[in-house]
Amino acid sequence: MEGVKHMIAVASGKGGVGKSTVTANLALALSAEGYRVGVLDADIYGPSQAQMLGVKEGERPQTEGDQAFYPLKAHGLQAMSIAFLIDHKEPMVWRGPMVVGAFQQLLNQTLWDNLDFLLIDMPPGTGDIQLTLSQKVPVSGAVIVTTPQDIALLDARKGIEMFRKVNVPVLGVVENMSLYHCENCGHEAPIFGEGGGERIAEEYDTQMLGRLPLSLSIREFADSGRPSVIAEPDSSVSQTFARIARQVADSMDQAPGEGPSISFSE
Repeated sequence: MEGVKHMIAVASGKGGVGKSTVTANLALALSAEGYRVGVLDADIYGPSQAQMLGVKEGERPQTEGDQAFYPLKAHGLQAMSIAFLIDHKEPMVWRGPMVVGAFQQLLNQTLWDNLDFLLIDMPPGTGDIQLTLSQKVPVSGAVIVTTPQDIALLDARKGIEMFRKVNVPVLGVVENMSLYHCENCGHEAPIFGEGGGERIAEEYDTQMLGRLPLSLSIREFADSGRPSVIAEPDSSVSQTFARIARQVADSMDQAPGEGPSISFSE
């Protein structure tokens, strides 16, 4: 895509595992490493990046004629979301083709400015948006977000299998909510189980990028529009995101703009 070197899909087979939180913090961690980074919120029905990145309600992107948008700027990132174009209380009561059309417009009509990485916050599942993304653009890789519990792993497997079918490399797995950390006493407990992310990474011959705790501060910072990486840059959570960012960056080819070839069969 014009203006973008590498596109990274941040995905999960299941909702509620913290995919959007990981996307925002990973983008900020890559930015802190010196890369030019953008975020595309591909969840048309339930966009959340506007709030997570602290974009004010009612702020709209500037347009170039009738055919293109300039991304909004947030914490040094370039960002685009359907939430920037509609009232925040308005539900998207749309059928699949309308959703795909809106996603394609956001993807293709945004004037990204010389990005090293465009992180795409994918909706849950393996449906229209995922297939459209794989067909239309060269995706450099996918990061899979899951929780340790077996139910989440069932859906994460489907997400990995989908990307493998369309020849998109899975860069690794991020295990979110791996431990509950009490802010008061420091006690830790594996509420959602243990080792799930590691098992699925081993099963699919990919790497475990990092584990994140179930922490009150992560949720509070995301809700406030200042994710952990910028709110507490020296915290253990931010350091984990920094390590994940370095692994993602290291896994990319040095040649800009190269991506996997996409092939489909009946």
